[in-house]
Amino acid sequence: MSIEKIGSLYQDEARLSPVSRKTAALKDAGGSFAQVLDKIAGDETAPASKKPKIDKTDKLYEQCEALETFLIKNLLDGMRNTVEKSGFIDEGFAGKMYEDMLYDEYAKEYSKNAHFGLAELAYLELTGQRGKSGSALPQ
Repeated sequence: MSIEKIGSLYQDEARLSPVSRKTAALKDAGGSFAQVLDKIAGDETAPASKKPKIDKTDKLYEQCEALETFLIKNLLDGMRNTVEKSGFIDEGFAGKMYEDMLYDEYAKEYSKNAHFGLAELAYLELTGQRGKSGSALPQ
């Protein structure tokens, strides 16, 4: 089959596809391109019309928040290991424990206030809602 035939076949298929027929019907009915897009976007059958639901009181969501805190803690530990020690905090067992507990609290505060979104993404993935929504996260 020649390239010209493939091109004409593709154009025929594009003209006969349901989306292009709907667009052509809307254009024939009159209206600007923006109005056509608004009418197509307002179609209830579109998969983007489903909003993901996040139940923040669910036990699974609490575990997802704990996962986010754990990942942030590991990130902070990795960054902390690159910083040269000044000697301000004692390097003994108690000093290391204090510093580790301090960074645990930093991780908890970052996960609450920085809105990384890792807990929400994990929750949506585990509940099977992530691929069915129009956007990654609810607003």
